[in-house]
Amino acid sequence: MTERDIRDLLRSLGLSATADGFDDLIALATKKRWGAIELFQHVVRLEEKDRAQRGLDSRLKRSRLERFKPMADYDWNWPTEIDRLLVESVVRLDFLAEPRNVVLAAAQGLGKTMIAKNVAQNAVLAGHGVLFITAAQLLLDLGAQESARTLERRLKHYARLGLLIIDEIGFLAFDNRNADLLFQVISRRYEKKSTILTTNLAFRDWPGIFPNATCATALIDRVVHHADVIAIKGESYRAREADAQAKDRRSRRKEQLDPEPTA
Repeated sequence: MTERDIRDLLRSLGLSATADGFDDLIALATKKRWGAIELFQHVVRLEEKDRAQRGLDSRLKRSRLERFKPMADYDWNWPTEIDRLLVESVVRLDFLAEPRNVVLAAAQGLGKTMIAKNVAQNAVLAGHGVLFITAAQLLLDLGAQESARTLERRLKHYARLGLLIIDEIGFLAFDNRNADLLFQVISRRYEKKSTILTTNLAFRDWPGIFPNATCATALIDRVVHHADVIAIKGESYRAREADAQAKDRRSRRKEQLDPEPTA
Protein backbone atom coordinates (compact mmCIF):
# COMPACT_ATOMS: atom_id res chain seq x y z
CA MET A 1 0.00 0.00 0.00
CA THR A 2 1.46 3.37 -1.02
CA GLU A 3 1.42 6.55 1.06
CA ARG A 4 -1.22 7.94 -1.29
CA ASP A 5 -3.37 4.87 -0.69
CA ILE A 6 -3.01 5.38 3.07
CA ARG A 7 -4.01 9.04 2.79
CA ASP A 8 -7.04 8.16 0.68
CA LEU A 9 -8.09 5.50 3.18
CA LEU A 10 -7.65 7.89 6.10
CA ARG A 11 -9.90 10.42 4.34
CA SER A 12 -12.51 7.77 3.60
CA LEU A 13 -12.52 6.95 7.33
CA GLY A 14 -13.06 10.62 8.17
CA LEU A 15 -9.51 11.18 9.46
CA SER A 16 -8.87 14.13 7.18
CA ALA A 17 -6.53 15.99 9.57
CA THR A 18 -4.27 12.94 9.80
CA ALA A 19 -4.39 12.49 6.02
CA ASP A 20 -3.54 16.14 5.35
CA GLY A 21 -0.64 16.13 7.84
CA PHE A 22 0.55 12.61 7.10
CA ASP A 23 4.12 13.50 6.05
CA ASP A 24 4.63 15.84 9.01
CA LEU A 25 3.17 13.23 11.36
CA ILE A 26 5.57 10.53 10.14
CA ALA A 27 8.51 12.93 10.40
CA LEU A 28 7.53 13.96 13.94
CA ALA A 29 7.00 10.36 15.07
CA THR A 30 10.40 9.39 13.65
CA LYS A 31 12.17 12.35 15.23
CA LYS A 32 10.68 11.72 18.67
CA ARG A 33 10.92 7.94 18.35
CA TRP A 34 7.28 7.46 19.28
CA GLY A 35 5.88 4.05 19.98
CA ALA A 36 2.46 2.93 18.75
CA ILE A 37 0.58 4.30 21.80
CA GLU A 38 2.23 7.73 21.54
CA LEU A 39 1.50 7.87 17.82
CA PHE A 40 -2.17 7.02 18.31
CA GLN A 41 -2.46 9.54 21.15
CA HIS A 42 -1.19 12.26 18.84
CA VAL A 43 -3.56 11.20 16.06
CA VAL A 44 -6.53 11.28 18.47
CA ARG A 45 -5.62 14.78 19.71
CA LEU A 46 -5.10 15.97 16.13
CA GLU A 47 -8.49 14.67 15.01
CA GLU A 48 -10.27 16.01 18.09
CA LYS A 49 -8.87 19.48 17.47
CA ASP A 50 -9.73 19.35 13.78
CA ARG A 51 -13.30 18.17 14.38
CA ALA A 52 -13.84 20.79 17.05
CA GLN A 53 -12.69 23.50 14.64
CA ARG A 54 -14.82 22.17 11.79
CA GLY A 55 -17.80 21.97 14.13
CA LEU A 56 -17.24 25.56 15.22
CA ASP A 57 -16.90 26.73 11.62
CA SER A 58 -20.10 24.92 10.68
CA ARG A 59 -22.07 26.37 13.63
CA LEU A 60 -20.83 29.87 12.85
CA LYS A 61 -21.90 29.50 9.22
CA ARG A 62 -25.34 28.18 10.16
CA SER A 63 -25.84 30.94 12.74
CA ARG A 64 -25.93 33.56 9.94
CA LEU A 65 -24.04 36.06 12.06
CA GLU A 66 -22.60 38.90 10.06
CA ARG A 67 -20.05 41.45 11.22
CA PHE A 68 -20.76 43.13 14.53
CA LYS A 69 -18.98 45.04 17.29
CA PRO A 70 -17.74 43.11 20.35
CA MET A 71 -19.14 43.90 23.80
CA ALA A 72 -15.79 45.48 24.67
CA ASP A 73 -16.81 48.36 22.38
CA TYR A 74 -20.19 48.89 24.03
CA ASP A 75 -20.50 52.32 25.68
CA TRP A 76 -22.27 51.53 28.94
CA ASN A 77 -22.43 55.22 29.86
CA TRP A 78 -24.46 56.20 26.79
CA PRO A 79 -27.91 54.71 27.60
CA THR A 80 -29.86 56.58 30.25
CA GLU A 81 -31.22 53.25 31.49
CA ILE A 82 -29.73 49.76 31.19
CA ASP A 83 -29.35 46.84 33.59
CA ARG A 84 -25.68 46.13 33.03
CA LEU A 85 -25.52 43.18 35.44
CA LEU A 86 -28.42 41.48 33.69
CA VAL A 87 -26.94 42.13 30.23
CA GLU A 88 -23.59 40.69 31.33
CA SER A 89 -25.39 37.64 32.77
CA VAL A 90 -27.12 37.10 29.42
CA VAL A 91 -23.85 37.50 27.51
CA ARG A 92 -22.37 34.82 29.80
CA LEU A 93 -25.24 32.54 28.69
CA ASP A 94 -26.59 32.07 32.22
CA PHE A 95 -30.16 31.98 30.81
CA LEU A 96 -29.54 28.90 28.66
CA ALA A 97 -29.37 26.47 31.57
CA GLU A 98 -33.04 26.79 32.59
CA PRO A 99 -33.88 27.60 29.70
CA ARG A 100 -35.11 31.20 29.79
CA ASN A 101 -36.04 33.67 27.08
CA VAL A 102 -34.52 37.12 26.69
CA VAL A 103 -36.25 40.22 25.35
CA LEU A 104 -34.12 43.23 24.40
CA ALA A 105 -36.42 46.23 24.08
CA ALA A 106 -34.97 49.52 22.90
CA ALA A 107 -35.35 52.25 20.32
CA GLN A 108 -33.05 52.25 17.31
CA GLY A 109 -29.34 52.77 17.85
CA LEU A 110 -29.01 51.60 21.47
CA GLY A 111 -27.20 48.33 20.79
CA LYS A 112 -29.87 45.66 21.27
CA THR A 113 -28.87 43.83 18.08
CA MET A 114 -25.19 44.18 18.95
CA ILE A 115 -25.85 42.57 22.34
CA ALA A 116 -27.91 39.81 20.77
CA LYS A 117 -25.16 39.00 18.26
CA ASN A 118 -22.53 38.83 21.00
CA VAL A 119 -24.75 36.40 22.89
CA ALA A 120 -25.16 34.37 19.70
CA GLN A 121 -21.42 34.18 19.13
CA ASN A 122 -20.76 33.09 22.71
CA ALA A 123 -23.42 30.40 22.37
CA VAL A 124 -21.81 29.14 19.16
CA LEU A 125 -18.40 29.04 20.87
CA ALA A 126 -19.99 27.09 23.73
CA GLY A 127 -21.18 24.43 21.29
CA HIS A 128 -24.84 25.38 20.89
CA GLY A 129 -26.74 25.39 17.63
CA VAL A 130 -27.69 29.03 17.01
CA LEU A 131 -29.63 30.96 14.39
CA PHE A 132 -29.80 34.74 14.16
CA ILE A 133 -32.64 35.84 11.89
CA THR A 134 -34.89 38.86 11.47
CA ALA A 135 -38.61 38.45 12.00
CA ALA A 136 -39.14 39.34 8.34
CA GLN A 137 -36.70 36.64 7.14
CA LEU A 138 -38.22 34.04 9.44
CA LEU A 139 -41.76 34.69 8.25
CA LEU A 140 -40.69 34.91 4.61
CA ASP A 141 -39.13 31.46 4.93
CA LEU A 142 -42.16 29.93 6.64
CA GLY A 143 -44.62 31.66 4.32
CA ALA A 144 -42.79 30.35 1.25
CA GLN A 145 -43.43 26.69 2.16
CA GLU A 146 -45.75 25.24 -0.45
CA SER A 147 -47.29 22.39 1.51
CA ALA A 148 -48.29 21.50 5.04
CA ARG A 149 -45.52 18.90 5.11
CA THR A 150 -42.71 21.29 4.19
CA LEU A 151 -44.07 23.91 6.60
CA GLU A 152 -44.09 21.35 9.40
CA ARG A 153 -40.49 20.47 8.56
CA ARG A 154 -39.40 24.10 8.80
CA LEU A 155 -41.29 24.64 12.05
CA LYS A 156 -39.54 21.61 13.52
CA HIS A 157 -36.21 23.04 12.36
CA TYR A 158 -36.80 26.30 14.22
CA ALA A 159 -38.10 24.42 17.26
CA ARG A 160 -34.96 22.26 17.54
CA LEU A 161 -32.40 25.06 17.55
CA GLY A 162 -30.53 25.44 20.83
CA LEU A 163 -30.87 29.22 20.63
CA LEU A 164 -33.07 31.15 18.23
CA ILE A 165 -32.64 34.92 18.00
CA ILE A 166 -35.44 36.80 16.23
CA ASP A 167 -34.39 40.36 15.47
CA GLU A 168 -36.50 43.42 14.66
CA ILE A 169 -39.94 42.49 15.97
CA GLY A 170 -42.04 45.63 15.67
CA PHE A 171 -40.63 47.04 12.46
CA LEU A 172 -43.42 45.54 10.37
CA ALA A 173 -47.06 44.76 11.16
CA PHE A 174 -48.18 41.13 10.99
CA ASP A 175 -51.18 39.83 9.10
CA ASN A 176 -53.16 36.88 10.49
CA ARG A 177 -51.04 34.21 8.81
CA ASN A 178 -47.70 35.68 9.83
CA ALA A 179 -48.92 36.22 13.38
CA ASP A 180 -49.98 32.56 13.50
CA LEU A 181 -46.62 31.38 12.15
CA LEU A 182 -44.68 33.43 14.69
CA PHE A 183 -46.94 32.16 17.46
CA GLN A 184 -46.27 28.56 16.37
CA VAL A 185 -42.51 29.06 16.49
CA ILE A 186 -42.65 30.60 19.97
CA SER A 187 -45.12 27.98 21.23
CA ARG A 188 -43.03 25.04 20.04
CA ARG A 189 -39.99 26.41 21.82
CA TYR A 190 -41.93 27.36 24.96
CA GLU A 191 -40.25 25.97 28.10
CA LYS A 192 -38.00 23.77 25.92
CA LYS A 193 -35.47 26.07 24.22
CA SER A 194 -34.30 29.63 24.76
CA THR A 195 -35.39 32.38 22.41
CA ILE A 196 -34.08 35.94 22.21
CA LEU A 197 -36.26 38.66 20.76
CA THR A 198 -35.19 42.20 19.94
CA THR A 199 -37.89 44.81 19.57
CA ASN A 200 -38.23 48.56 19.29
CA LEU A 201 -41.64 48.44 21.01
CA ALA A 202 -42.75 48.13 24.61
CA PHE A 203 -45.12 45.22 25.20
CA ARG A 204 -48.04 47.61 25.62
CA ASP A 205 -47.53 48.65 21.99
CA TRP A 206 -47.44 45.12 20.53
CA PRO A 207 -51.21 45.03 19.81
CA GLY A 208 -50.52 47.71 17.20
CA ILE A 209 -48.49 45.30 15.04
CA PHE A 210 -50.65 42.19 15.49
CA PRO A 211 -54.09 41.55 13.95
CA ASN A 212 -55.81 41.65 17.34
CA ALA A 213 -55.07 42.14 21.01
CA THR A 214 -55.76 38.49 21.86
CA CYS A 215 -53.02 37.34 19.48
CA ALA A 216 -50.52 39.81 20.96
CA THR A 217 -51.44 38.86 24.52
CA ALA A 218 -51.05 35.12 23.84
CA LEU A 219 -47.61 35.65 22.26
CA ILE A 220 -46.40 37.97 25.02
CA ASP A 221 -47.61 35.49 27.65
CA ARG A 222 -45.40 32.71 26.25
CA VAL A 223 -42.44 34.99 25.64
CA VAL A 224 -42.24 36.62 29.07
CA HIS A 225 -43.01 33.52 31.15
CA HIS A 226 -39.50 32.46 32.25
CA ALA A 227 -37.86 35.48 30.59
CA ASP A 228 -35.37 38.24 31.28
CA VAL A 229 -36.72 41.49 29.86
CA ILE A 230 -34.02 44.11 29.30
CA ALA A 231 -35.25 47.63 28.54
CA ILE A 232 -32.62 50.03 27.21
CA LYS A 233 -33.45 53.72 27.08
CA GLY A 234 -31.64 56.73 25.71
CA GLU A 235 -30.79 58.46 22.46
CA SER A 236 -29.44 56.65 19.43
CA TYR A 237 -25.75 55.84 19.69
CA ARG A 238 -25.53 55.61 15.90
CA ALA A 239 -26.99 59.10 15.61
CA ARG A 240 -24.39 60.39 18.05
CA GLU A 241 -21.62 58.61 16.15
CA ALA A 242 -22.86 59.98 12.81
CA ASP A 243 -23.03 63.49 14.26
CA ALA A 244 -19.47 63.23 15.58
CA GLN A 245 -18.23 62.01 12.20
CA ALA A 246 -20.03 64.86 10.44
CA LYS A 247 -18.43 67.40 12.78
CA ASP A 248 -15.02 65.85 12.16
CA ARG A 249 -15.51 66.08 8.38
CA ARG A 250 -16.58 69.73 8.64
CA SER A 251 -13.55 70.49 10.77
CA ARG A 252 -11.19 68.88 8.26
CA ARG A 253 -12.81 70.72 5.34
CA LYS A 254 -12.44 74.00 7.20
CA GLU A 255 -8.74 73.31 7.81
CA GLN A 256 -8.25 72.61 4.10
CA LEU A 257 -10.01 75.82 3.08
CA ASP A 258 -8.41 78.00 5.75
CA PRO A 259 -4.88 76.69 6.33
CA GLU A 260 -2.89 78.36 9.10
CA PRO A 261 -0.43 80.94 7.78
CA THR A 262 3.18 79.84 7.69
CA ALA A 263 5.82 81.85 9.57
